[in-house]
Amino acid sequence: MSVHQSNKHDSAPLHVTGQAHYVDDIPTPEGTLHLAFGTSTCPHGHITQMDLDPVRAAPGVVAVLTDRDIPGRNDVSPSPTPEPLLTSDLVEYHGQPIFIVVATSHLAARRAARAARIEYAPLPAILSLDDAIANPTRFDAGGKERVYTKGKPEIAFDKARHVIKGSFDLGGQEHFYLEGQAALCIPGEGAEVTILSSTQHPTEIQHKVAEALDIPFHAVTTITRRMGGGFGGKESQGNHLAIACALASRVTGQACKMRYDRDDDMAITGKRHPFRLQYKAGFDEDGRLLALDMTHYVDCGWSQDLSLPVADRAMLHTDNAYHLSDVRITSHRLKTNTCSHTAFRGFGGPQGMVGIERVMEHIAQTLGRDPLEIRQVNYYKPGAGGQTTPYHQPVTDNIIHEITEALLASSDYAARRAEIEAWNRTSPVIKRGIGLTPVKFGISFTLTHLNQAGALVHIYTDGSIRLNHGGTEMGQGLFTKVAAVAASVFGQPIDAVRITATDTAKVPNTSATAASSGSDLNGMATYNACMTIRDRLVHFASDFFVCDPKEVVFRDGIVDIAGAEFPFADLVKEAYMARISLSATGFYATPEIAWNRDAGRGTPFYYFAYGAAVSEVALDTLTGENRILRADILHDVGNSLNPAIDIGQIEGGYVQGAGWLTTEELVWHPSGALWTHAPSTYKIPACSDRPKVFNVDLFDGENPAQTVYRSKAVGEPPLMLPISVVSALQHAVAQAGGDPLFDLPATPERLLNAVERGHGRGW
Repeated sequence: MSVHQSNKHDSAPLHVTGQAHYVDDIPTPEGTLHLAFGTSTCPHGHITQMDLDPVRAAPGVVAVLTDRDIPGRNDVSPSPTPEPLLTSDLVEYHGQPIFIVVATSHLAARRAARAARIEYAPLPAILSLDDAIANPTRFDAGGKERVYTKGKPEIAFDKARHVIKGSFDLGGQEHFYLEGQAALCIPGEGAEVTILSSTQHPTEIQHKVAEALDIPFHAVTTITRRMGGGFGGKESQGNHLAIACALASRVTGQACKMRYDRDDDMAITGKRHPFRLQYKAGFDEDGRLLALDMTHYVDCGWSQDLSLPVADRAMLHTDNAYHLSDVRITSHRLKTNTCSHTAFRGFGGPQGMVGIERVMEHIAQTLGRDPLEIRQVNYYKPGAGGQTTPYHQPVTDNIIHEITEALLASSDYAARRAEIEAWNRTSPVIKRGIGLTPVKFGISFTLTHLNQAGALVHIYTDGSIRLNHGGTEMGQGLFTKVAAVAASVFGQPIDAVRITATDTAKVPNTSATAASSGSDLNGMATYNACMTIRDRLVHFASDFFVCDPKEVVFRDGIVDIAGAEFPFADLVKEAYMARISLSATGFYATPEIAWNRDAGRGTPFYYFAYGAAVSEVALDTLTGENRILRADILHDVGNSLNPAIDIGQIEGGYVQGAGWLTTEELVWHPSGALWTHAPSTYKIPACSDRPKVFNVDLFDGENPAQTVYRSKAVGEPPLMLPISVVSALQHAVAQAGGDPLFDLPATPERLLNAVERGHGRGW
């Protein structure tokens, strides 16, 4: 079978040789124009005067467009709450688009955008969570906080032997995809437009462009062949560029293209949501949690975007791998005058997990125990243990005990921890630390209707297969996995299958490639389409050769019919001659899910993906500089569709998550401008930041849920594995006599401060 094999990424040779085409590489029609946004330099205020004549007079400028030039809806938001593409009155963050420059070159457009003379009447700006908490404007029903409760936490607190309280800040994260945001609009006949976009959600681009131009959805075609990374940052943020290009094409009649420079990209687009997490936890002498009151303060930025489902998922992952019998989770979704924070790999789940892992560390510190012991005593029961999540979903597939035990053995955790603590006693400056943390991540969109997908499959008379589905390829290997599904159904090698660019004219009404569901949804839709054709071929072959349909077997590139072997292409040709359809659509809707977000009850997830990681670090207590020395990971991907690609996703997720938790710090100037708007000031992990020893293994097992070939999602869950890095750094700080309960990201400054604070020499 083509599935369960380490097939190479379909674009790997093109990536290596530089031949892979991204939006900015696509040859453009003659006369293509280029766009740039003119943006606000005020974080909050009213525009009192706007002189765009200097922009119009700048070299190369063809047109300057404002909100008055939008014939339809001035809205880029993925949520029901509108978010204007352009504003001519109220500005709500530094970097907000105000007008569009259309010019003969990218550079001319960017230069001209800076020539505008705009004056503002400033309003008070909310630029921090402290300000937002003191002056709250909430994004949710009725402007209230959202609360989920299970059991009776107040009564449970009264019975607890120990009660602790804590609060810490958890920073956001820039997506830093290698390919920036980009779009190209090619006008067609009449009102028709084709949008080539670097987007995770082609259907949303189609809808937003149609609404802005006031034309039907069928007049807009969105095409996405590949992205150079997305990580959630291209789920909704590409809407701005696509609409701008379509609008400029409507006005000029020319093809129009737009791409952000890295500085513009970082200043305009949303980030991972920063959080403040406050907790009160009650527990017994064994460290078993008896009661938990967790509060999330979520920095949403200036507009709603996807903040509500992100904040919901953070609440839904407050438990991580731990059974919480009596718990209250409160979420405040707060407005600030910064860019509108958006989807990011994990979609709120990482923030929720970091909160409960801090509670585990605090309990261990209070009892003087290894945090691993506290984690294990609080795990959900093995298998179908009859326990439920805080949102009342039964946990029926728990394998975290088996994963933990296997990882403890393979990583030699106990001996290494003892050796590290012995070594630290003789090392006054460099302290080492080690930590193990688990992952239990729910798989499905929490907005239930998004859990659907479609596919279109053709078989040509030479036996070759052409496939289209609604998922998008952003480097994660989705196309390769889905091609393997199609190949396996027909017993063909994977190179017999050709996947074409995601295209709203071929597969309509698609969901975003997000929520780790790309392979689950599109793989099953493709499987269903292929099985429709295969069933036709089986019935034709059994009638033609007068045999039982069970005697028609597709394998190893051939078709075995009652013991006689035929080339697959020969059967296809005969079926064509007999007028058997060789095309089919496929559809899949995730079963067994139902979720009431207002009540905080239901089954939002089809299954859980599990994993665990052991990380070892070294910390210089004089500078706060640190290194990840080793990582040992055991991760659950079910019966892997492609082990090599899955291991690559795990490695990449670990490094990206470690960057979020240790080096990547977003800093805003008091003026509201993003200071860390380029790689010169924003520290993403480099190759040298990866662990020197990096051991990654896949847990041996299959998904009990009926997913495609019993695989499990792998996109988001690995990002939470490097919470173990924080645990290891906390161990190192504690070994230095410092305070291990520090804010995140754990930058050298914060770690040094934590060490100094423990010695009473705080800054």
